[in-house]
Amino acid sequence: MDEGLITAISADYTTAPITAAERVMLDYVVQLTRDATRVTPSHHERLRAAGFDDRGILQITLIASWFNYINRVADALGVGRD
Repeated sequence: MDEGLITAISADYTTAPITAAERVMLDYVVQLTRDATRVTPSHHERLRAAGFDDRGILQITLIASWFNYINRVADALGVGRD
């Protein structure tokens, strides 16, 4: 990946030079991370409209959820702290 793109996404993905589909995906992942109980069918419809099928939506959900889980485990155990 291009270092400039990584920096732009890290700073603010909503203004980074990514595709509309990538932005919709990241909007979904942010909602999933902040409060998964507020994910609604409209989120899935936006993903479908952006070109993701049910399998893609499942993969996005599983990957984001796994990263959320493993980061919480690492945080709780102090992994990576000085």
